[in-house]
Amino acid sequence: MNKQDLTARIKQEAYLEGDFTLRSGKKSHYYLDKYLFEACPDILKALGEEFAKYADEDVTMIAGPELGGVALAASASIASGKKWVIIRNSKKGYGTGNVVEGGKITKNDVVLLVEDIATTGGQVIEAAKVIREAGAKVKKIVAVIDRKQGAEENIKDAGFEFASIITKEDLGIKD
Repeated sequence: MNKQDLTARIKQEAYLEGDFTLRSGKKSHYYLDKYLFEACPDILKALGEEFAKYADEDVTMIAGPELGGVALAASASIASGKKWVIIRNSKKGYGTGNVVEGGKITKNDVVLLVEDIATTGGQVIEAAKVIREAGAKVKKIVAVIDRKQGAEENIKDAGFEFASIITKEDLGIKD
C-alpha cells in the first residue's frame, strides 16, 4: 500500500469528529482512534512495513509503549525481522513486575521506538527514558501520526530523534 492509500485508509477507519479530551488534557474537535486503524490487517501490515524502513542495520530491537504501541511494534517486528518488546506505563504489582515485557533491553541494544499518535509526546518520552535507563540507545521515535501539537519539539527537547509516517496535514485536518 502506498503512503497516499495508507493515509486515506487511516482517515476512513479512524477519523472521528466531535468534542474530545485527549490524553494530554487538550480539547479537540477531532479524534484519531488508533484502535480502529490498528485493528485493520491491511493498515497494520502497511504500518509495519513503514516502520521497518527506519529499522536500519544498527537497530537491534523494536519497542512499543503499552497499549497502542503493542500491535505496531509487533507488526514492525514482523516486517523487519527484529525482536520487539513492550514498554509498560508502570510496573505491575504481580508476576515478574517488569516494566519491559517480551525480552530484555541491554546496553548493547539500539532501539526503534514506535508510537501510535503523537500529540505532546509525553507517554513515548517516558518509554524512551525506560530504554535509556536500561543503558540502550533510542535510535529514533517514529509515530504513525503527528498531530502537530508539540510532540516533535518535546521529543527533541528530551534528547531524542523524531519522525512520523503521516501528519494531520496529510490527513487534510485543520485546527
